[in-house]
Amino acid sequence: MPQLHESHAALRIVGDALIPDDVSKLLGATPTNSRVKGETWIGKSSGREYVAKSGAWHLSAEDCKPGDLDKQAADLLGKMTSDLDVWRELTGKFKVDLFCGWFMEDSNEGLSVSPRTMAALAERGIKLDIGLYAPSLAGDVEHQVGHQS
Repeated sequence: MPQLHESHAALRIVGDALIPDDVSKLLGATPTNSRVKGETWIGKSSGREYVAKSGAWHLSAEDCKPGDLDKQAADLLGKMTSDLDVWRELTGKFKVDLFCGWFMEDSNEGLSVSPRTMAALAERGIKLDIGLYAPSLAGDVEHQVGHQS
């Protein structure tokens, strides 16, 4: 099977009571983007105004061509605390996931996720959320990766 053409990944923490500065302090990292519930922003590609339905803290990994979730997960987790008590606190209060946008160039592509990556996500309580995109949808990244909640 050919290797996945491209992968995007972002750690997302979402919740109504989420205060981005508090999450940043706990994780020891600065988000790529964040918001509090009710905040408005303009989409970069759409120009449309959005209103945050909940608070959010997102940290995006560098896009990979070809796709490489193991590298992206290691890069993201390496920027944050490894203290599992902090992760338990966050996953107890908020929705926490690693959202992956996997973009295919052909109809039969794939990738593997190492046991090390799966264990690192599991011990922190991080859900793996995957979006698979056919070649015709490859341009709709901003809304999918950066603004889902």
